[in-house]
Amino acid sequence: MRRPTLVLPALAVVLLLATACGTESPEARTGVGAATPAPRTQVTDPPVDGVRITALTLPTTSSTPSPSADGRVHADPLPTGPGGSADSGGSADSGISAAYEVTNEGTETLTYTVLFSFTTSAGEVMGNQRETVPAVGPGRTVRGTVVLGSLPPGASPVTAAKVSEVTKVPADEAPSASGGCPDSGIRVTADDGDAAMGLRVVGLRLENCGDEDYTLDGYPQVTLLDEDREPVEGVDVVRGGGGIATVTGFDDAPRTVTLKPGEHATAGLMWRNTTGLGSDPVTAPYARILAKPGAAPVVVTPHFDLGTTGKLGVGAWKRGE
Repeated sequence: MRRPTLVLPALAVVLLLATACGTESPEARTGVGAATPAPRTQVTDPPVDGVRITALTLPTTSSTPSPSADGRVHADPLPTGPGGSADSGGSADSGISAAYEVTNEGTETLTYTVLFSFTTSAGEVMGNQRETVPAVGPGRTVRGTVVLGSLPPGASPVTAAKVSEVTKVPADEAPSASGGCPDSGIRVTADDGDAAMGLRVVGLRLENCGDEDYTLDGYPQVTLLDEDREPVEGVDVVRGGGGIATVTGFDDAPRTVTLKPGEHATAGLMWRNTTGLGSDPVTAPYARILAKPGAAPVVVTPHFDLGTTGKLGVGAWKRGE
C-alpha cells in the first residue's frame, strides 16, 4: 500500500510510535501498508484487539494531534488551497492517512481484517477503509498505513481516525482473495452481503485456482463461531431458505458442479435479525466454511446478527456466471 508523500511537512500532522523489538513492516514483508517512520512520541490510546492507530496525517492541519478517551487521534484542521482540504471539492487523493500497528499477543499466527473510520470532530464518519494484514506471527508487531482516498464535494473536514472493528482468524484458515493459490487449489470468500427489512443475505464464492478440475455436489458446510472462534450453540443451520424468506433460486436443489481451473461457483447464506421475547439475541462474528466434506476450512467474517431467530439458511453450490 502506498504511503502519501508529505510535500508540505510543516502542514502535516504525524504522531510516531516508539519502536519495540520483534516488529516488522508489512510493506517489506507482505506489501500491506508502509513502514512507520522512526519513533518520537508514544501514543497512549489503548489498542482494539491488538490494533491501534499510531499516527494521523492531515495535510490541512498544523497543530499536534493528541489521543483521546474515545479511542481516536485528533487534530485541528486549517484551510488550505484547492485540493488540500476536505471541503475543496474533493480530489483523487485527500492526502489523509493513518499509520497503524497490529500486535499479535496470541500463540498462533493470525490474519487480521481491520475497519478504520475517519471522522469529524463531532464523531461523524466521513469514510471507512478496510485493511487485511496477513499472517502476523505470535509476539510480532506489523505496521502499515491506511489511506482514506477521495472525499465527496462538501464533506466535513476529517479530524480524527479510529479502529472501528477487528476480526482475526488463523492464517491457514483465512480467505485468500488474491495472491498465490492456496494449497487446497480453491479460494473461498464471502461478499459484504445485502440487507433489507431485517433480512440478511451473504454470498459465498469458490474459485478453482488450481491445476485440476474441482467437483462440488451439494451444500457448503457452515459452522458459526463466537468471538473466541468456538462453535455457537442453539442455532439451526438448514439447507435452503428453511422458511426464513423466499428468495429466488435459494431453494434450488443441489446439482453436481465440476469446475475447471479458473471457473467459480457461488452459494448463499441467509438469516433474519428479528429479536423477540424470551431469549437472548445471538451474534456470531465468524463462520467456518467447508466447501464439501473433507475440504480445507476457511473462516469468513460476515458478522451474523441472528437476533432470536436461531436459524441460518444455506443455499446449494451453483456454477458461477
